[in-house]
Amino acid sequence: MTQYKLVVDCTTGKQEYIALTPAEIAERDQQAAAAAEEQAKREAEEQAKAAAKQSAQEKLKNLGLSDTEVTAITGV
Repeated sequence: MTQYKLVVDCTTGKQEYIALTPAEIAERDQQAAAAAEEQAKREAEEQAKAAAKQSAQEKLKNLGLSDTEVTAITGV
């Protein structure tokens, strides 16, 4: 399947679809892979942070603090 890019001449408003070169396709694929990897990394960090927060709340409860006290300390 041929991939295209849209080129717009802002002075005339003319729009033209041009086929991507193999190098442009490879660059686009690399950028997409890098973006997906970065997204997965962010999601993993968010999950780790949520797990750490949950663990901290459980530890505070195990120390005998009430839910109200845990909420006051953690802000959750």
